[in-house]
Amino acid sequence: MQQKLNRSTVIIYSSARKNGNTSAHVNSFAEQNDVRVVCLDDYKIPPYCYNKNYKNDDFYQLFESLLNYDHWVFASPVYWYNTTIQMKAFIDRITDYMDDEHLKPRLRLLRSKDFSLLSNASSIEAPEVFVQMFKQTFNYLGMSFVSHQHKNTQSAV
Repeated sequence: MQQKLNRSTVIIYSSARKNGNTSAHVNSFAEQNDVRVVCLDDYKIPPYCYNKNYKNDDFYQLFESLLNYDHWVFASPVYWYNTTIQMKAFIDRITDYMDDEHLKPRLRLLRSKDFSLLSNASSIEAPEVFVQMFKQTFNYLGMSFVSHQHKNTQSAV
C-alpha cells in the first residue's frame, strides 16, 4: 500500500492509545494519500443488540458516510490475536444491515468496494487469525481484499 491511491479511500481505525503506534501508522499512510481518517473511538457505537434499541448511537450515520468511499482501510493494533473492542463493535453492528430488509440494499453497496488492513504489534508479522478475521468478514460482505501492511512495534520504540 505504499503506492499512491487512485480511488476514494477512508481509514477506519481504533486503538487504546489515541496517539500511539496505530495512530502513527495511520498518519504515515494518510500523509502519502489523500484520505479521510475516522477514529472509531470518537463515536458511540454500542455492541450489537437483537432488539436494535440503541440510544445516542453514531453507527448508522457513520456507516452511511463510509459508503461514499471505494476503499476502506482498517487499522488496529493486535490485542490477544484480535482487534480492539470498538472495531469489533463496529464490525458486529454491520449485522443491523443484514437483519433489516430496508437496509440490505445499502449493505450490498459494499460489493463494489475494496478493503485493506494496517496492523501493528510486538511481532514481526500479524497473527494469521487476526488477518483472517478481517478477510473472511469483508469477503463475505462482497468486498475485495487489496493488501495488508504490518508494523512491528518493537522496532518503532
